[in-house]
Amino acid sequence: MELYAKALLYAIPFFILLVLMEVGYGHFVKKQMHRPMDTISSLSSGLTSIIFDSLGIVFIIVSYPYLLEHLAIYEIKETWAVYVVAFIAIDFAGYWNHRLSHKINYFWNQHVIHHSSEEFNLACALRQSISDIIGYVPLLLIPAALVGIPHNVIATLTPIHLFAQFWYHTKHIGKLGFLEYIIVTPSQHRVHHAINEEYIDKNLAPIFCIWDRMFGTFQEELDEVPPVYGVLKPAATWNPILINFQHFWRLLQDAWRTKNYLDKIRIWFMPTGWRPADVKEKYPIAIIEDPYKLQKYDTTPSRLLIYWSILHLVVATALMMFMFYNYANIPFNNLLIYGGIIFLGIYGYTSLMDGVKYAFYVELLRGLLGVGMIFYTQDWFGLNAFSTIATFFVAVYFVITVFGAAYFTYIENKEEHISIVT
Repeated sequence: MELYAKALLYAIPFFILLVLMEVGYGHFVKKQMHRPMDTISSLSSGLTSIIFDSLGIVFIIVSYPYLLEHLAIYEIKETWAVYVVAFIAIDFAGYWNHRLSHKINYFWNQHVIHHSSEEFNLACALRQSISDIIGYVPLLLIPAALVGIPHNVIATLTPIHLFAQFWYHTKHIGKLGFLEYIIVTPSQHRVHHAINEEYIDKNLAPIFCIWDRMFGTFQEELDEVPPVYGVLKPAATWNPILINFQHFWRLLQDAWRTKNYLDKIRIWFMPTGWRPADVKEKYPIAIIEDPYKLQKYDTTPSRLLIYWSILHLVVATALMMFMFYNYANIPFNNLLIYGGIIFLGIYGYTSLMDGVKYAFYVELLRGLLGVGMIFYTQDWFGLNAFSTIATFFVAVYFVITVFGAAYFTYIENKEEHISIVT
């Protein structure tokens, strides 16, 4: 995990730079693909996912090294050819993991966050899950284990494979000629994120589109069918933590409410969207029937709230970067506390973005925890070793955010400004 944290120190600034370049390019060509609150929500989701992954909060059903030890037929050495085969194996596993996420109710919960943005841009690529707490992906790598691909090769290539899926989340790049027959392109991935009937559950491959063509899930982007983005049950919130568990909460409610005991169990493993008949009739849930009539979620924020939210995002990112920089020197229990405070902050300021009243109390709790940690330890998780003034400013930030939350919650009445964007 420490190595992964160090890698993120370089990856995160690179991703943010590319997002800012896309925003700048959109402004320059007068074809902006970003809305401030949506982009802040996407980037905030990225922070939660990165922290979640770096802390290793997951229950692994079976690890790849275990499979390798017990299933390997051959023992092969690391060569460039092994890395190529391993990358293809990871991509093959990624296709089936992705397909499961789209087809099974329980697994959709861990993927819905990625589709929740009603925009399509580089920022939405960072909407990644914090609800995938059961690690089953190594089971999809059994073919790699059988031929004896070393664990360190898989471990090295997995983050590279993930990062390589970032670039094609954009509307600024058209079709790419012969590459459309080899790799996943922006055009193909626009189809994947669309809720048009022609496009639903298509183009599931991570890198090589050959899997979609082989297994019948390929769909070309059609000029006469412009993609409409989002999910059929809109998230209607900027809070990425809520979005991560919305589908799970609906499943839990349906499992509780249904009178059929078999349905209480099978609802988790049925096709995505399936609901028990009695619950579906008594507790209907509206879904988008006509994507072209989609009304995008918006909260018409004031300019001040936009700047305030950006400030929160910048500080949360800086705090996270310090956590990764000092990762080896922070005990694991303290890392959990550190990550929890950042999570609480993201929950707080994205709730402010939604205009909900309880946002103030979340920010108050986060402020008390932050100042309390600094007062109790006379430090901010080792920051004094670099700058005692920086620790002071962290404390000041926690105090100021409480007053800011009070202003936006009780003075600037956001709830009167909820609206939609067509």
